[in-house]
Amino acid sequence: METVTDREVVVSRVVDAPRELVFEAFTEVRHLARWWGPDGFTTTTRAFEFRVGGEWDFVMRGPDGTDYQEWITWTGIAPPERITLRHGEFRDDPNAFETVLTFEPEGAGTRVELRTVFPTREARDEAVEKYHAVEGGRQTLGNLAAYVTGGAGAAGAARATGGVPAAGVPLAAGAAHLAGAAHLADGAGERG
Repeated sequence: METVTDREVVVSRVVDAPRELVFEAFTEVRHLARWWGPDGFTTTTRAFEFRVGGEWDFVMRGPDGTDYQEWITWTGIAPPERITLRHGEFRDDPNAFETVLTFEPEGAGTRVELRTVFPTREARDEAVEKYHAVEGGRQTLGNLAAYVTGGAGAAGAARATGGVPAAGVPLAAGAAHLAGAAHLADGAGERG
């Protein structure tokens, strides 16, 4: 963990896939449902629209069966380099935090960085201590890496095969063209 300010948490990871593919995994609910969240969590989407001002309304279910209401609105999208968002439990949540996701080429892979700024130092400390935000962020990026590369991540995030994005090109084929081995799964179901 790198704490840049007293309200910020930064987690990053290199994913062995081209950034266009890694970025795409953040843009469609059928992908996010397969890898989003820490190990042992599932994600169920109620509404999803990936555009500036669009919203993602979803529930994360923890390994103990606890449901966590979540809400995200995208505040900036610059494919395939950057996504900015506001994340809370509900629209207009006064405790919502801002996140900047960056996707930088690194060798044949992509460095993904999640930089989260909380409204207060206390909110950051609570997220780190009570909700294990740093470890959860690391696990989430690990699940992303397993999903886009077709590997077996800690949570078994990459189980299905043969995804087809809206453009009609199978993601596995697109990945083979771009990197030779990347693979995204299809399905709008839950990861678990």
